[in-house]
Amino acid sequence: MLRPLLIVLAIATMFSPPSSSAQEPRINQAIEVRTYTLVDEAAEAKLDAYLESALLPALERQGLGPIGVFDQAPTQDDDANKDDDSKAKSVQVLLVIPGPSVEAVTSASGKLASDDTYQKAAADYLSTPAAQPLVKRIRSELLMSFNCWPTVTVSAQKREEKPRLFEVRIYESPTENLGDLKVEMFNAGEVPIFLDCKIAPVFMGQSLIGNMMPNLTYMTVYDNDEQRQAAWKRFFEHADWQVLKGVEKYQGTVSKIHKSDWLPKPYSQL
Repeated sequence: MLRPLLIVLAIATMFSPPSSSAQEPRINQAIEVRTYTLVDEAAEAKLDAYLESALLPALERQGLGPIGVFDQAPTQDDDANKDDDSKAKSVQVLLVIPGPSVEAVTSASGKLASDDTYQKAAADYLSTPAAQPLVKRIRSELLMSFNCWPTVTVSAQKREEKPRLFEVRIYESPTENLGDLKVEMFNAGEVPIFLDCKIAPVFMGQSLIGNMMPNLTYMTVYDNDEQRQAAWKRFFEHADWQVLKGVEKYQGTVSKIHKSDWLPKPYSQL
């Protein structure tokens, strides 16, 4: 019996994303997570100009947001790889685009063609010559948010304009059924334990379209790496996690975990 979780669930209600009215039905957002892999750092500056001045304002006019834009955080391995071209770290930019429905998110790019303000602001980016591309490739996945965390949430650090470190985790599952059960596990009590341990979610979603299916993807935010490490230590030692992870039907739901760290762009809304 998961009796200890009842106490944590009460804590969760204090931190859950707010709704405008208790009578309004919950709306699970669709979320596109888009990763730009760029040719070099000079290309990143040009992409930044496009995103900040053209794409983000256009997506906001369509009712999408809050939109997050992130640089991949440096790692301890970066210096070691600096002089080794075969191990050179790719320049990557992460874009998080939430909307009220799958249709709203998936139709957004098509609507840009008739947005004259966007076309004018994006002219330089859109006229990039084939011989001098900025982008090596763009990878995207479409998520449907979890019931326990239905909307993308602006962090306390962002509201207070404080430094923040974001972590993205992708959990692959061996089968579709086990992937559904891992999502159920989050909804059944994993997120309240997160909150009790000061692991703050930004978004959580199950992949509808992507290159790692079946999988779920979520982002959390911290003041810094030290706070992150302390939070996860509390999580792994938490009494409720010890109970939840032992539930038989949740065994084997994750086959592989991918982790990456990100820092917000100055113009990021997250």
